[in-house]
Amino acid sequence: MFNYFKDVRAEMKHVSWPTRRQAVVYTGVVIAVSLGTAIYLGLLDYVFSLVIKQII
Repeated sequence: MFNYFKDVRAEMKHVSWPTRRQAVVYTGVVIAVSLGTAIYLGLLDYVFSLVIKQII
């Protein structure tokens, strides 16, 4: 177990961490894409439910 944590610590030194600005920008992109996807899928669901109601 000790070796595992020692190796993890060594690997974490090799990680290239983003700057604060990059983290904020990437977070904004993730939120925007998530909202866009939610709106798109919501509209598709609405349209398909209208079509199904017309068929039934």
